This record gives sequence, C-alpha cells and structure tokens, in this order.
Amino acid sequence: MSALLEVDDLRVTFQTPTGPFRAVRGVSFTLGRERLGIVGESGSGKSLTGRAIMRLLPANARLEARRLIFDGTDLLTASSRTLRGIRGARISLVLQDPKYSLNPVMTVGEQIAEAARVHGRIGAKAAREKALEMIAAVRIRDPERVYRLYPHEVSGGMGQRIMIAMMLVPEPDLLIADEPTSALDVTVQMQVLAILDDLVRERGMGLIFISHDLDLVASFCDRVLVMYAGRVVEAIAARDLASATHPYTQGLLKSLPRIGEERTELPTLSRDPAWLEG
Repeated sequence: MSALLEVDDLRVTFQTPTGPFRAVRGVSFTLGRERLGIVGESGSGKSLTGRAIMRLLPANARLEARRLIFDGTDLLTASSRTLRGIRGARISLVLQDPKYSLNPVMTVGEQIAEAARVHGRIGAKAAREKALEMIAAVRIRDPERVYRLYPHEVSGGMGQRIMIAMMLVPEPDLLIADEPTSALDVTVQMQVLAILDDLVRERGMGLIFISHDLDLVASFCDRVLVMYAGRVVEAIAARDLASATHPYTQGLLKSLPRIGEERTELPTLSRDPAWLEG
C-alpha cells in the first residue's frame, strides 16, 4: 500500500507567558487509502495534529517535523499558493462544531455551492445542483428547503452533516474528520459512516477519523493511534483494540460503560508520569 501521507516526528509548540508548551510531541505515522482512527482524551493533541497537517495553526504555534509529505508534496516547505490548491480540493477538514464553522450570513446551500464553484471550477447552476446532490447524500430530507436555511435554523446534527457535505463536494484524496458524528443519533451516524466508508473503498480516499468513541473507532477504522499528552502511546490494528497492551489504552477501555454489565461505579484512569516520555 503506497503512502498518501507521511508524518515523521511532528511537533507543535506554543509560546506562552510561562514558557513553551509542547502540545504535539513527536507524532509519526503513514496513511494509505484507508481509515485511520486517532483517539484519546480532550487535550491529548488529536485535533491539533489534524490542523497541523493542513498547516492551519495560530500565529503563536511553531510547527516542526522531519517529514510531512502529502502525495509527494512537502507540506512544510510548500508555498501559500500550493497550500491553497491542496486545502479543500485535495485535503478536506470536517471541524467538530458546525456552529462556529458555518458562515452565519449565508444559507447553508450557498456555502456548499461555493465550495463546488471554487474547487470544481463550475458555473452557478451546476454548483447548485451539486450542492443539492450532496445534501441528499448525507441523508437530509427535502434538500431544496434545507438549501435555503441559514446555519441558526438547523439543528446541531444537521449542521454537522452539512459540514460533511461541504467538505466532500471536491471529492478530496484525504479527509480529516474531527468528531464528525458526535452530534448525530445512532441511525444517522451509521448512514454518515457508510458514506465515508464508500469514499474510502470505492474512490480510494484516505481518512483520518478523530474521535473520543473507542467502540466506534474499533468497528469502523482499519488502524488506531492512541494519543496521550501530545504523544502516540500505542498504534494498533482496530480489530485488536480490545487487547491493547498500553496501560493508558487499557484504562480508557475499562472506563467505558457496557450494556448488561453491573458496576457500582466506573473505574478512573490512574496516570503514570512515565507515559509522558518515550
């Protein structure tokens, strides 16, 4: 399997009044045209890793890596023009909270159509048809009506599906999905995952699936990276996640409630300072 993305020793450091804060510390992995899950607690560096790949970081962040290669292009040295041609068109990012990602003064349909015009270089009429097609593809009923709605008029779950539709319009080679199903009910969640699965299997797209849901990642992804305090502490095949060996991964799994299992309380995770080191 040829590598679509190569990440070697990725580091993100923030300058703060109290000194440098290392938010991502030496993350390395390769991605083919497959489904890679990244899991861990809030603050473990999952989302920041996704943003760093696209070089979408705040001004006070310093990005370093030995290698950050996307399909033969060095993202570390790429010009702003080259990055603009890659972002959206070839690498898309589904952000976690659509309330802060959608433009409040444009209808959701206009925003999807804009993505089609910019990246597909098509006319307004064709872009509108493409937008309606994508709204229907993410299982939203009555696309014509939804096309005319503003972001504040849609629910959180619908907003999340609209974001997914917008990012899939250009048919990217790599999709970075940050908690793409967190606001969806189980039925819609399975439908959206089926769409993503089709894109990976039929169109050869690579997928980085960032989530807190270990069970979901284990059932949907091919491989899993487990992050703690900015580091990857374990890389494992998704089918083997239940038999993970690292104490942190084991602690996360044990803290999950199970249907039919009687416990007076869920166990808490005891952290070892040694996990912060190699």
